[in-house]
Amino acid sequence: MVRIYVDADACPVKDEILKVAGRFDLEVFLVSNQWLRMPVGPKVTKQVVAEGADAADDWIAEQINEGDIAITSDIPLASRVLEKGAVALGPTGRAFTTDNIGMALAMRELKSHLRETGEDRGFNASFTKADRSQFLNAMDRLLTRLTKATS
Repeated sequence: MVRIYVDADACPVKDEILKVAGRFDLEVFLVSNQWLRMPVGPKVTKQVVAEGADAADDWIAEQINEGDIAITSDIPLASRVLEKGAVALGPTGRAFTTDNIGMALAMRELKSHLRETGEDRGFNASFTKADRSQFLNAMDRLLTRLTKATS
């Protein structure tokens, strides 16, 4: 059975994940460094990890298995998830794959270098309704495909 792991501290689509996962009757783990004040269903576990930059990422990477799904915007975590044979999906619906993760990691490093040298101020685009809609569509398609494959 497919399980969903959410890098939940800054995830803007937690409600959407719970909605779609409920429709597919899937187990969800909301992993964060702090307690999340939100109602959840019976198949949802709120996993609070120790404080630290990568504590939630480490927990997800240790627990996730082949065929599971991770929702994260953290590119290094997405890479670790892919190495375990799981699926990584960003909150805008962008799928991380073995074909695009290398470029994503390289761009992350380049942007980090540009911020350090003052060439880039690190402004990120706002999360939009279109992003939310794209995520819902991508999540629904992904779960439909994965649940058919395991049936």
